[in-house]
Amino acid sequence: MNSPTSSILDTIADLEKQYCDKLPPVHLWSPELNGDLDMRIDREGQWFYQGSRIERLPMVKMFSTILKREADDYFLVTPVEKWRIQVEVAPFLITAWREVDANGEPGLALATNVGTEFLLDGDHPMWVDVATDGSPLPSVMVRGNLPGLLSRAVYYQLAEIATEEDGRFFVQSCGERFYLG
Repeated sequence: MNSPTSSILDTIADLEKQYCDKLPPVHLWSPELNGDLDMRIDREGQWFYQGSRIERLPMVKMFSTILKREADDYFLVTPVEKWRIQVEVAPFLITAWREVDANGEPGLALATNVGTEFLLDGDHPMWVDVATDGSPLPSVMVRGNLPGLLSRAVYYQLAEIATEEDGRFFVQSCGERFYLG
């Protein structure tokens, strides 16, 4: 009998061939839950399997393409398999940003630890939650309902370019304001 990971790896390899550079339509897939996989994503966006860090970025990127969130649970999902995994804070870490021209408006492009880049806009809003220890958890919607945690460096860099109004700080991107806390 194959292990859950070898089975899912075979399926992912087939999906990669089918979808090439596009994301698979995980939102359309609803297989029955197969169980819990001993896989977790830590606060820094690092992936672990059976306690060992997954070092190969292409493998992490591959897993990230079949990630799905339902309520507060995260799953690796294919058309025929669904495995629950653990996510400490958010499945992605925002590691870089840059200013861009977004259809004639100033915009901020954010990049994740797996190389995904997207605009900070109404479809990808930013917000700040508060951790149980009182520290800020600046987050952004990466895709679907999968959030990314801004790295401390990115958060502080955005704070440096933020505008203050009535004691609140915000950055503006694609014609919208996003408050930093």
